[in-house]
Amino acid sequence: MKGAGFPVSHPPPNLADLRVEIDRIDKQMHELLMERGRVIDRLIEIKTRQGGGSAFRPAREASMMRALAERHQGLLPLDTVEGIWRVIISTFTYVQAPYSVHVDVSGGDASMRDSARFHFGFTAPCVPRFGAAEVIRAVADSVGDLGVFAVDGGPGAGAWWTKLAPPEAPKIIARLPFVERTDHPAGMPVFVISKPLVDGMARDVVLESVTLDRWRPDFSQALGAIGAETIGSAASGVGLALLVARPGDADSEAVSEALRSAGGADVRASEVGAHAGRFDASNLRPRAN
Repeated sequence: MKGAGFPVSHPPPNLADLRVEIDRIDKQMHELLMERGRVIDRLIEIKTRQGGGSAFRPAREASMMRALAERHQGLLPLDTVEGIWRVIISTFTYVQAPYSVHVDVSGGDASMRDSARFHFGFTAPCVPRFGAAEVIRAVADSVGDLGVFAVDGGPGAGAWWTKLAPPEAPKIIARLPFVERTDHPAGMPVFVISKPLVDGMARDVVLESVTLDRWRPDFSQALGAIGAETIGSAASGVGLALLVARPGDADSEAVSEALRSAGGADVRASEVGAHAGRFDASNLRPRAN
């Protein structure tokens, strides 16, 4: 009886009602994307008045992606959500300052193509290059392009990182994928390079190009003691070239001192970039709505 204190039951929604709800959500998402575009328009105006500046902000991008992974819940796969946001970020960056992505395909096209398209979408042009050295040269000759190649530099790359050592040379600004997990759809580890950025860099991990006389067995232990590691090694002239990753808060001379303490001679180091610490999402559990 109405008014007798009994709960009022509501009929379950039917398919038509749910489709109307989906249409409402889709419209809101589109309106929010257009609103984001209007904000970017204002951002471009301000940057133009202030004399420009790079549209690439690796530290901010890493912060956004970390927050996205941490708050995600529900049945939509994290892969899909990450991919959507990567496209949004890369496309709006392109709108601010058009750029191309020079991609090393010397190791085979499929994995690198997947990585480039997952992380940069289809709006920014992807230009195939053959070898890390060619990618570095293309970025150096560009106005503001990006370059992407495998962390190991690809087949026959040699000590590619030494080409990043001069102050005016391109520098590593990111290591992708940033959100790491098992079976990532674009899981091939790659570095992203650009011309040196004045600000906006992520510096959780700093990369150094080191040249010295030769390898010694104690190098790994000495570097490990300061939280550093060798991620690349190749002959260079009459000596050895190392690519070393160290914590961003370590002293700038820490790597050179560690190698000298382990017997290294004629040690010379130059910073060749930095990137955000990777976010391990493999242990994240989907949360219920």
